[in-house]
Amino acid sequence: MKKISFLLGLFLIGLFVFSNFSIDASNTTITERFNVDTKKDVGATGAYNFDKAHSFIGFTVKHMGLIEVPGYFRDFTGTINYNAEDVKKSSVEFTAKATSVDTGVAPRDKHLRTADFFDVEKFADITFKSTKLEKKGKQWMMTGDFTMRGVTKEISFPFEIAGFLPGEKATRMGAMAQTTINRRDFGVNYGTNLPNGTAMLSDEVKINLQIEANMPNPATTTTKTE
Repeated sequence: MKKISFLLGLFLIGLFVFSNFSIDASNTTITERFNVDTKKDVGATGAYNFDKAHSFIGFTVKHMGLIEVPGYFRDFTGTINYNAEDVKKSSVEFTAKATSVDTGVAPRDKHLRTADFFDVEKFADITFKSTKLEKKGKQWMMTGDFTMRGVTKEISFPFEIAGFLPGEKATRMGAMAQTTINRRDFGVNYGTNLPNGTAMLSDEVKINLQIEANMPNPATTTTKTE
């Protein structure tokens, strides 16, 4: 009986050790597979270009005081000049093509391109260029010049750096920002009030940026020997 108990004890100890070894080995494999390196969490300094396939520049406008109707600009470019040593020295700029406005309703999009709204024949681009980045408490804030319909206004809005993902060909970063502007500040005055006084279209326009941007890794050159 004692011999059986002794053998059972050895079996349990062996099972415990093997289980721990298996977990550690599994974790090591996952770590190696995804190249996890906590030193890279702050990212690398450089120019990250917007990845249009995995980003969007959108807006919403409240319609008749009921719901917020979304829209997007499908054609845009942008760059995040990131400074890993001092984020405050970073900068952001982007350009959205007004003619690429897309709300999912063709007649409405056609109207938005007219002089009632974006007036794309005269003002093809909507641009933003940051002038200052600062941290207020735990929140990062970005201030810059926003231009639409030929009118430039300074706007500020909070932003968040979602993180970085090193890859074989490029390092990818994620960033998110939201703000609200008054469309009438930029000459977009279309719309009247309903009989109850509610605006047909809200003056406030919410802007939402969800950006993935890529910085190509330095090219590696190889020398061929004859």
